[in-house]
Amino acid sequence: MTEMTDPIEGTPLITPSSTDHPLYDNVVEACRTVYDPEIPVNIYDLGLIYTILINEANEVEVLMSLTAPGCPVAGEMPGWVAEAIEPLAGVKQVNVELIWSPPWGMDMMSDEARLELGFM
Repeated sequence: MTEMTDPIEGTPLITPSSTDHPLYDNVVEACRTVYDPEIPVNIYDLGLIYTILINEANEVEVLMSLTAPGCPVAGEMPGWVAEAIEPLAGVKQVNVELIWSPPWGMDMMSDEARLELGFM
């Protein structure tokens, strides 16, 4: 039997976020305070935050990517995101993980980011 490497059809490429959790909006706003030093748009509107998972114990897990694997701040960016989220009232713990699949693309940017960068 051959192994299946393709995702099951209908499975989202990006894990859905915990949008119904009471802390979700505050976590998003915290992510919007973090900027890629080379791009004048926050990382949330750039589409670098793929998933925000918040469990019942208010532990936050963020799955994020970068514009490119060779990004000069690759080692620092997850820490900046964690530092932005940790002080929020109610947040117990934060774990930020860099993922590369699916690869980031300009289509992941918000309309605001595209406008800011002159792509609209």
